Amino acid sequence: MTDVVTALGHRWEASVATLLERVPGVTIARRCADLAELLSVVEAGVGQVAVIGSDLRGLDLATVRRLRARGVQVVGLFPPDDEPSERRLRQLSISHVLSVETTGPELANVIADLDRVPGDDEAASSEPGFFGDDGADSADSADGADGRGRTERGADGEPATPDVGRAGGSRVRAGMAARPGLASSAPPGWSPAGSAAAADVGPDGSDHDDRSAGSQEPAPARARVIAVWGPTGAPGRTTLATALAAELAGRGADVLLVDADTYGGSIAQTLGLLDEAPGIAAACRAADHGTLDVPSLARLAPTVTPRLRVLTGLPKAERWPEVRAAALERVIELSRELVSVVVVDCGFCLENDEELSYDTAAPRRNEATLTSLAGADIVVAVSGADPIALQRFVRGLQELGSVPSPPPVAVVNRVRGAAVGSKPEARIAESLLRFAGLDSVRFVPDDPATVDAAVLAGRSVVELAPDSAVSRAVADLATALAPWTRSRQVQRRRRWAPGARRTTRPAEA
Repeated sequence: MTDVVTALGHRWEASVATLLERVPGVTIARRCADLAELLSVVEAGVGQVAVIGSDLRGLDLATVRRLRARGVQVVGLFPPDDEPSERRLRQLSISHVLSVETTGPELANVIADLDRVPGDDEAASSEPGFFGDDGADSADSADGADGRGRTERGADGEPATPDVGRAGGSRVRAGMAARPGLASSAPPGWSPAGSAAAADVGPDGSDHDDRSAGSQEPAPARARVIAVWGPTGAPGRTTLATALAAELAGRGADVLLVDADTYGGSIAQTLGLLDEAPGIAAACRAADHGTLDVPSLARLAPTVTPRLRVLTGLPKAERWPEVRAAALERVIELSRELVSVVVVDCGFCLENDEELSYDTAAPRRNEATLTSLAGADIVVAVSGADPIALQRFVRGLQELGSVPSPPPVAVVNRVRGAAVGSKPEARIAESLLRFAGLDSVRFVPDDPATVDAAVLAGRSVVELAPDSAVSRAVADLATALAPWTRSRQVQRRRRWAPGARRTTRPAEA
């Protein structure tokens, strides 16, 4: 017997209730008058299926996720020949949608399908960025009607990591074996970046690559999401994220750069976009109302260079409640359909606000960062190169291992001998191996003059100075994270040649 609760408009509430009463094995547990009553009934544990109308006042994406979090599966009803209402229900992630003029057998079949296949709706959760039943899994599969994916796994059952150890000489590997138990504070399923795909390093510090330079891996069928995260202290997350996105776009990949830092988003200022309307707030608002689709997302993301779109962040930190977890998850899902690579600049804080998340639907301060990390295929963890930044990085990695996210790719930014002594790469690599268990680390040299000039010009580093040491390090990182762009590196030099056109359009809110 299936208990059904309804929340429908007065025009067809009685007719649908009569239809449900005639369906074998179905009992109407409650006929709710509005959304508040529906939520209170579900919170009390009443009902297994909710039949809701497209005209239900207050219905949004967060409400649908809240119902599913309580184990209630959702069926949406829309007026006959009302295509916009049907589309809105589907954009609210309701996969079972019927016309109000549906017949009893059709409705019975839908409810029977819900009973037979509970995983589709129950897989969703109110936790920010929850993309599957395993917190360590990330959205990396093209399967699934609702856009959520799973991480590819290797033969040993562990999550497969990107080939981070085969490109360029910007990665240094410490000359000692990893000590067991160094990263034991991390939860099961978390592993240091590079531990599954590290390549041997020659005496000169360069990688031995058994692949020919002209070979190219096929592009993945589903767009990749790369989250750039780092601990507090401004290690260079935004600089690296913008440079990485520009590098991939210069190689011919369609890229969307998302500013999801709700504490101090600065991508718009970094790239010289002076638009006051934050694109991410507009996109999340549209997603929450069920009106966001790929064309509307494209309109909200201005094109700053060929193949590079930007979804600007919040101008004020106090506006963080506008970026809700369910809405941002939907934005990331649609971004995969718009471009081939999504680069997300995340905030530093990973606190989960457990007091708020327990038995309440209140917004949480850090749910944008947690959602981005959980929805990413690759996490680039950025650290500064001074002792204070490295200490924060080691502690931050332990915290990162406790939240749903793929294994991180460690990148140390602004490497210089003045901060850590001679041979800074070797010293930092040895320290991170000893204290964090990382046997593969990438480095970006310190070049303040080039970075300052790029910020002053409102351009990325690779756009302003494609032959600089920073740009070369970012190019090596891009090849490791997106190896299918390897043979397109020559396009980057042509695209960022002097006199190349640059376009900028204001975001539409």
